[in-house]
Amino acid sequence: MLTKNTTLFLGRPRKILSFFGIWLSNENKVIFVTMYMVLVLITQYSFVLFEVIYIIGVWGDMDAVSEASYLLFTQASVCYKTTAFLVNNKSLIELLQFMEIDLFQPQSEVHEKILLVQARKIKLLCTFFLTSAITTCTLWAMIPLFDDASRKSFPFKIWMPVTEKSPGYELGYVYQMISIYISALLFIAVDSVVLSMIMFACAQLEMIMDKTQKVESISPLLEDDKKDKLCNNNNNVIVECIKHHQEIVRFTKLVEDTYHNNIFFQLSGTVAIVCNIGLRISIVDHHSVQFFSMINYMVTMLSQLFLYCWCGNELTIRSEDLRVSLYECLWYEQSISFRRSLWIAMERMKRPLIFKAGHYISLSRPTFVAILRCSYSYFAVLNRTKKYFFFSSQIVYLLINRVSHTRSVHSRHCRQKCA
Repeated sequence: MLTKNTTLFLGRPRKILSFFGIWLSNENKVIFVTMYMVLVLITQYSFVLFEVIYIIGVWGDMDAVSEASYLLFTQASVCYKTTAFLVNNKSLIELLQFMEIDLFQPQSEVHEKILLVQARKIKLLCTFFLTSAITTCTLWAMIPLFDDASRKSFPFKIWMPVTEKSPGYELGYVYQMISIYISALLFIAVDSVVLSMIMFACAQLEMIMDKTQKVESISPLLEDDKKDKLCNNNNNVIVECIKHHQEIVRFTKLVEDTYHNNIFFQLSGTVAIVCNIGLRISIVDHHSVQFFSMINYMVTMLSQLFLYCWCGNELTIRSEDLRVSLYECLWYEQSISFRRSLWIAMERMKRPLIFKAGHYISLSRPTFVAILRCSYSYFAVLNRTKKYFFFSSQIVYLLINRVSHTRSVHSRHCRQKCA
């Protein structure tokens, strides 16, 4: 029995989102599950609120603000993505139904293998993303145990409604770690849904390429009846390929329309996140657990950015390869009807499939490089500003000390003179 496309590509993210009560609300959902889902969302939104309160309290201290805000955008992104995922339930249902239409079903063992290979590929990449995120969370949990072992401190610099005394400290610590682990799982699950759908579209394009290989040669020496039969079969193949391609275009357009805001929000914020992480790495002690957690956090964010750009780039490459594959079939031996259909299809395929974030930023390898360059540029500016601020503060400190010393000497001299 063939595995359903949705199970093959979306099995893991569906399990994670179902565990937190996020996956596809329905009328039969019990009140307990709904309350559980609300509780999960409260942990995420409250974390963002506590971060904002803390940043407002330390505003003006560049070091404290950068330490508190490097996680702010990631948490805000999780809240936005999860809420948007819940709001777009109708579109998600439509996409899931789309993935199970007849044209998208495998028609041979080759097609099954194509789907399986692409599904395994995206699962492996998302597994690396998941492992990196969980490792980062675990390192964050270890920071109070190693870097600040002499005193009780929370893993994250956020405002907390409890003190650092027992049992408030234990409750605050558990709250922070539960919230951050939930955040990591939701972050990856929502992204995996979009990435898996893009790779599903890539698999479908490969299936069309395989179908074009079924166009048979028509020898001039064949009898008229056999020629007509072969012409009809080949015409049916090219028509099916065109219909299949049109459905893929509609599918990718629906995926983009549903999730383009999520991706745009993430890509635009990745610049600030990577820049801020780089700034924190240049500040913290290189032998501390916090330093290694920052490095791992950087790897996590870059792997997420790479996954989006790589999947979008794969979609564009597959759509360009499809046009070449159509041209390589034995079109010169076919009927006029076949050639006309092929010409129309190839004209349409001059415009490759490009998945865009916010209907503006194309997901591709050049975009990945451009975001890295932009992040480094902002980091260089901030790092220079930090050094200038430190140098200026040192000068002011020395001037104040100098003035204080001069006044002290002058006062002593006056007292001695008066005596």
